[in-house]
Amino acid sequence: MLTGLSIRDVVLIEALDLRFEAGLGALTGETGAGKSILLDALGLALGVRADSGLVRQGAERAVVSATFDLPPSHPVGLLLTESGLDAEPGEPLIVRRIVKADGGSRASVNDQPVSAALLREIGGLLVEVHGQHDDRGLLNPRGHRALLDIFGAIDLDPLAGCWAEWRAAEEALADARAEVEEAERDREFLAHAVKELQSLAPQPGEEAELAEARATMQKGDRISGDLGEIAELLDGSDGGLAKLRQAARRADRIAGEHELLGEALAALDRALIEADLAEEKLAEAAHILAFDPQRLDEAETRLFDIRALARKHRVEPDALPQLAEEMAAKLERIEAGGAHLAALEADVAAKREAYGTAAETVSKARASAAKKLDKAVAAELAPLKLDAAQFRTAVDTLDEAQWTAEGRDRIAFEISTNPGAPFGPLAKIASGGELSRFILALKVALAEQGGAATMIFDEIDRGVGGAVASAIGERLSRLAEGAQLLVVTHSPQVAARAGHQWQIAKSSDGLVTRTGVQRLGDAERREEIARMLSGAEITDEARAQAERLLEGV
Repeated sequence: MLTGLSIRDVVLIEALDLRFEAGLGALTGETGAGKSILLDALGLALGVRADSGLVRQGAERAVVSATFDLPPSHPVGLLLTESGLDAEPGEPLIVRRIVKADGGSRASVNDQPVSAALLREIGGLLVEVHGQHDDRGLLNPRGHRALLDIFGAIDLDPLAGCWAEWRAAEEALADARAEVEEAERDREFLAHAVKELQSLAPQPGEEAELAEARATMQKGDRISGDLGEIAELLDGSDGGLAKLRQAARRADRIAGEHELLGEALAALDRALIEADLAEEKLAEAAHILAFDPQRLDEAETRLFDIRALARKHRVEPDALPQLAEEMAAKLERIEAGGAHLAALEADVAAKREAYGTAAETVSKARASAAKKLDKAVAAELAPLKLDAAQFRTAVDTLDEAQWTAEGRDRIAFEISTNPGAPFGPLAKIASGGELSRFILALKVALAEQGGAATMIFDEIDRGVGGAVASAIGERLSRLAEGAQLLVVTHSPQVAARAGHQWQIAKSSDGLVTRTGVQRLGDAERREEIARMLSGAEITDEARAQAERLLEGV
């Protein structure tokens, strides 16, 4: 709900601060007093294209701020969050626009800079402006489907679910077809690669094992001569170990002759133990490092084959087993591709049929809701002096390429202003006054929920009076229940229906002309409505009639 409007230096408005409440409010004043300036100023704050011509003459810039109180669930909150803007729940929302006299403008929401496009999107969620030049809201066919669905309480969740499943099945089929087509192109290569990989049958970690075995055998080849010479020095009757054992036996016979000889024998025993251990290690090393030309050749051949195949497929050697499995599975899918695609095609057909069934249910519900809406709008036309006009909700089937999660229907509100005249879009068929009344009839018939909480009707009563004006006022009052509705009006019958009224007036000191806005009390309202009834000179009869209008509300 709009709670405040602050205007500085906009055309004839020098400084103006207004407070607004819920319910129906009327903006009245003589022709040329500046009512349009007030709406232009609010439009600036809501993101309408900036025009430096709106800056008051002699001022450097124009500034307009609008304050709103919104419920926590209002869609503006989600939009602000998605746009990265801070918005405290329960706190007022302040939108501001600054337009410079030399061109250019700045916009902000809660003192955070925003683009004009985002401000326009936010403004569309905050306020609906209905007038003869409005091209949004009810005049935009893109929103007619949603309005009909709300009116008919049509549940779109089952349809949306069927749509999502159909789309997912279509994507799966498209992916499978692309994979099969690609695989078919590479079938020969794939078959050869699988055969080659399966023939070599590389194992995880095998490349490292082969490389280590090859390096070990190459070392053995290099040091085999040294190992042989060491063995000759240690082994045999004349080897080092034999002579060391002989020395130990002789020392054993004489060890008792002297303490030092006993110590010498112990040292010889230790040397024999270490020498035996050395002999064992040398034998073990000789076995491990044994050089076998055939084994080395076999290891090198397999190692080179594995590495060459890895380079060929541009993978690490350890990835070859996994690659073999993947290629084999891909080749298998090619062989079974026809059956697989047939199964996916059958799934797509089933999902499309399910969507079609759900869409048909929604279409029937929309057709039924359209008849009810047409009847409800028709009941509103005659009291609004549109009895010669007809309204219809056109429900047409879209081409399949245009089907969506919302169904396969094109919804459009159309009118015919005279018997026998063709139906057409609201904005193209109706005149300014007719258009505003058609919008009012639609609004009342729709009893719309989910729209902006603040609505503005600009001169909806143009060209009508008497009973028609009373009917307009009654419907505006009914529409304002539980919401906020502001109406710019020249009709005393409409103004009398309002719960609040502001008078817009122009004044001049001979040098500067200014537009001001005054909130009217009860006595002032009676006087203003009397002026609207009688014109320039307010008569007692006009005052009495004004009193009757106010009392009759």
